[in-house]
Amino acid sequence: MKLILGLAAGSMALAGCATTATDGDMSTHLPAGECDASGVQGLIGQVASAELGTRLLRETGARTLRWGPPRSAMTMDYRPDRLTVSYDDNMLIERISCG
Repeated sequence: MKLILGLAAGSMALAGCATTATDGDMSTHLPAGECDASGVQGLIGQVASAELGTRLLRETGARTLRWGPPRSAMTMDYRPDRLTVSYDDNMLIERISCG
């Protein structure tokens, strides 16, 4: 019985790693909400604001926005749908990155 449960657990764990393709399409598909900050790097140096945050979300495709105030601790977990915007004491954006 233990062997059967072990095999079942192992196969379920591997199923989480499986990928699927439809119609023979083997290209990589980004999940909805995948962040891409490459197109907004020109906004570094701008004043951080709610309006700019809304624009950043729209232009990067991220689902969530995390503001990074100066001297603050942030978690190191990676989330492909999250945009992180760090700014200085003058509210000027210093870094825009995904994760």
